[in-house]
Amino acid sequence: MIDLLFATLANLLTVQHMGFMVVGVALGLVIGVLPGVGGIAGLSLLLPFLYGMDETSALAMLIGLLAIVPTADTFTSILMGIPGSSASQATVLDGFPLARQGQAARALSAAFAASLIGGLFGALILTFSVLIAAPIILSFGSAELFMLTLFGLSMVGVLSGANILKGVASASLGLAFGLVGASPATSEPRMDFNALYLIDGIPLVTVALGIFALPEVLDLLRSGGSISQGAPLGRGWFTGVRDTLKNFWLTIRCSGIGALIGAIPGIGGSVVDWIAYGHVVQTAKDKSQFGKGDIRGVIAPESANNATQGGALLPTLLFGIPGSGSMAIFLAAMILLGLQPGPGMAKENLGTTYTIIWSLAIANVIGTAMCIALAPGIARLTAVRYPLIAPFMIMVICFAAFQATRDLYDLVALLVMGLVGIFMRRFGWSRPAFLIGFVLALGGERYLYQAVQFYGWDFLTRPLVLVIGAITVVSLWAGLRRPVGGGKQIETEGPADVAHARVLWPQMAFCLVLLGGFAFTFQQGLQVSFLARIFPVAVGIVGGLATLIILVQQARGPIAAGNANFDSEANATDGGPWRYLAWFVGFIGVVALIGFFAALIAFFIAFLRIVARASWPLTLALTAAAATLMLVMSHMLTLVFPGGVLQAYFDLPWPFR
Repeated sequence: MIDLLFATLANLLTVQHMGFMVVGVALGLVIGVLPGVGGIAGLSLLLPFLYGMDETSALAMLIGLLAIVPTADTFTSILMGIPGSSASQATVLDGFPLARQGQAARALSAAFAASLIGGLFGALILTFSVLIAAPIILSFGSAELFMLTLFGLSMVGVLSGANILKGVASASLGLAFGLVGASPATSEPRMDFNALYLIDGIPLVTVALGIFALPEVLDLLRSGGSISQGAPLGRGWFTGVRDTLKNFWLTIRCSGIGALIGAIPGIGGSVVDWIAYGHVVQTAKDKSQFGKGDIRGVIAPESANNATQGGALLPTLLFGIPGSGSMAIFLAAMILLGLQPGPGMAKENLGTTYTIIWSLAIANVIGTAMCIALAPGIARLTAVRYPLIAPFMIMVICFAAFQATRDLYDLVALLVMGLVGIFMRRFGWSRPAFLIGFVLALGGERYLYQAVQFYGWDFLTRPLVLVIGAITVVSLWAGLRRPVGGGKQIETEGPADVAHARVLWPQMAFCLVLLGGFAFTFQQGLQVSFLARIFPVAVGIVGGLATLIILVQQARGPIAAGNANFDSEANATDGGPWRYLAWFVGFIGVVALIGFFAALIAFFIAFLRIVARASWPLTLALTAAAATLMLVMSHMLTLVFPGGVLQAYFDLPWPFR
């Protein structure tokens, strides 16, 4: 076996094979930097080029792209506060504050170092697990996956900020949004308002961008300066690496978490970064800087999400069961190459498996080196006056959002989720807890339905279910207990000492709106059959009770409300984010009239001239750059932009079609 391992390495280390790997890595770097595009789109772009390629070159190119996307998506998460993908959402919490403090270099280098270690760890785990992992993976049925969903929800305790009730209500709100559409158990529609767009639920990318990215863009516009409040890069390229080595045991632990979660089909990268982030908060003695710029909050999720790729390859190769959307495309690519996933990949095709493992390890090294080489230039964006960058950010956010269904309603959903994110940010409701609830909603309901169908309610007595249940209880206890000594509970939405409001009616109005939403969720649950009813009814009750208690606390007055009283706009004098949100609403309105591409050009010119006060030459140059980028991306992805009323009546040429 050792001889075969090194023989495949020698076969891979040729100019041709390494050249194709570099092509894959380069494309993965571009895909990763563009928020919301992700590995699925990148791998899809490569599929047509696989015909006629030799097996080793094709696998090297595919794995090169697959390995680098979780590393490259760190750029936008740290530098701009926009999650590069669903697996880099937790990185925003501490990476973006570090960039705003002028420590972008430190955050990026720590993230790249952690990603490299995580990627190599994932490859190592894949190497030694490929022969022994089958019985472990097969022991996870729907009952165990449902308990893992509950374990993911237990992270709410450490991501709730100062008020645990707001964390519970936030997670419940995320669950409610995640339950929109057809029930996975019975296909009965719930909370879809008879809208065809909502029958499949709200896309995850749209929710993540609305909850996290849009509020941050509006907040930065209010400041009027650059993203970084200090030096554009700051010092610390080597400091970040030292931070990662200093926390080497944490990096290894989170890499292990990532590899384990990645190996379980259906869980995947959407939640692994939150589990890793929750783990580092739980185990840290000093929690005071989490959410404000703690480097450990960057290291943990980055090491975990890169290790996930190695874990996800296990069920894909051994059973033909893709562990994620990207792995589903990789599975299709294997079939195109004439490879049959299954137990044979650990026997007669073991050499091919080792080629994939070596490609994963080498691609991580090459990709990390390329990211480090490009980081200084990309990081300098944090020193540019933000009103000049904001229209590009809005363009990228909208582009990522309408990748879901390529419909105008994607932008409307983005606006709605942005409003939810703005109010949650303002009133100190945990956005990470919301996103965990949303990600786990349908998966948890599906696994519960399957577990009841296969085992009845006796599934709760299965040994592995009891073990995961015990771990979940310990996690809940660790999250709910008050830290002792000098530590403080994590603050996820801002310092409470500057957000204590004397007027509470805005917060109470928000609570009343949420109460109405939970009542609607409860009512919708009562309209469907039993298995489709369990989650909506439970979410409505738990979320409604938590919100009601918060409302009662706030009704007692500003002082008596304690940490239930949080309003980051309490002392604001600039009128809030509404002036800039109006620009975004206007942009969507113009899209509805004349289509996306024409509206984009008009938006850029108007925004840069009026808000950014740019000169005409600069305005035209930036608008041309934005239009060119959109045309290139639409051509690469064979994309038709969302149309408006104009396109309904006239057959216009591309790209105005």
